[in-house]
Amino acid sequence: METARNIMAALAAAGHEAYIVGGAVRDLLRGVPPVDIDIATSAVPERIAGIAEKQGWKAVMVGAAFGVVAVVAAGHSYEIATFRSERYGADSHRPESVELGVGLAQDLARRDFTINAMALAADGSVIDLFGGREDLAAGIIRAVGAPRERFAEDGLRMFRAARFAARFNFTLEAATFQAITDNLERVSGLSVERVRNELEKILLADFAAQGLDILLKAGLLAVCCQMRNQQQVQAVPILPELCHLDGLPQNPRYHLYDAWRHTLDVVGLAPCDPVLRWAALLHDIAKGWPGVRTVNGEGQPSDPGHDKVGAEAAAIILRRLRVERHTAERVVWLIRHHLIFPAVAEKAVLKWLKRLIGGFKSQGQFETALWQLFALHEADRLGGHTQPDCNGLYAVKEITRTILSEIPFFPEQLALSARDIAAKLGSGPEVGRFQQNLLLRIQAGQLLNEPVALTAALNARGQRLAKKQEECL
Repeated sequence: METARNIMAALAAAGHEAYIVGGAVRDLLRGVPPVDIDIATSAVPERIAGIAEKQGWKAVMVGAAFGVVAVVAAGHSYEIATFRSERYGADSHRPESVELGVGLAQDLARRDFTINAMALAADGSVIDLFGGREDLAAGIIRAVGAPRERFAEDGLRMFRAARFAARFNFTLEAATFQAITDNLERVSGLSVERVRNELEKILLADFAAQGLDILLKAGLLAVCCQMRNQQQVQAVPILPELCHLDGLPQNPRYHLYDAWRHTLDVVGLAPCDPVLRWAALLHDIAKGWPGVRTVNGEGQPSDPGHDKVGAEAAAIILRRLRVERHTAERVVWLIRHHLIFPAVAEKAVLKWLKRLIGGFKSQGQFETALWQLFALHEADRLGGHTQPDCNGLYAVKEITRTILSEIPFFPEQLALSARDIAAKLGSGPEVGRFQQNLLLRIQAGQLLNEPVALTAALNARGQRLAKKQEECL
């Protein structure tokens, strides 16, 4: 804050107004140290840069057309923007024109929500023209001015409304919520990358369920954004596959809530990690689908195979939303395996681990995936199951931990190097085959993972190969 005040003082000394604006003011009023501090001023970009350079600060024009200069002072970067007003047109996110040289009131009036439209003067006084402090205290997200106009200007603000609700556990003011449903057509002009980024910010928020429920209830999940490919525009559905979960009944013998409420609870209970939050959001996506939803012998709904079908659907969804490939692959794997866990017995757990290991290239990768699977399964059980039985889950986890510490699953864990094997058997595929043979024998309890035992097995294999070669001569 001290450096920000120094920047404001330098601007003021040169005859210009300067205020801290936006999220920094909101966070300071919440008693939270701001991550980024933005400053708005009456100075034009060239003047900002000149003042900064006289102070020995570095100035970079990051958005001259929008009046934005990045000033680096005391090792931190501060965005300093000239007061501006904006006029929007066909683009769903970017303004068509920007007018500099307006006053502070007009600059604050162009902003999205009242809690983000306050300014802090150098003397510590807060300029609040739209009731932001009241809304902050009441936990309300309210658009500045006319909500329909704010969302018609920038369609991404509708997702930002849900994101701020998820971040602070706030509710949307009624007219602001209604204005979202009235402006859904503006989403079609947003890029899939921008929408996905907002979705992931919501997923990783402390109150993700609040934001996700707004997205669904307002209709934002059911519409399309766009993807540009070789100058062609393609419509991209956001997440319509989730909409049917709202109100979808589940067997009351096992579930307390409908499928959407359960999904929201699982997201909230899952650790704050992109892989786990995406997996939690999509883990039951196939429930209720034709070919999956059935009625059991007691007349209750059932969804056999929703794990497999859901994993296939998740792969398609994450690909179209351009979610990072490694994240998407792990999410699909977690959904595919989230349902079936072994009995609390070492033999059953070992068999389960051997079934899961395909596709993993290292012990570290496999173990990371397993702990993620345990975390998802725990959240799934705690998110509305009538009998979570987490004690059994924790017992399986401990058995898994013991097995992984004692039994190798990858060649790198063998107490015999590939070089030693190649020296005896020759380089080539025979090395890999022998390593897999050793792993299987150790896992079956036929061999100890110790140098003496493995060397003896290697010598025996070498003798057999030599004898076989002699017979072929």
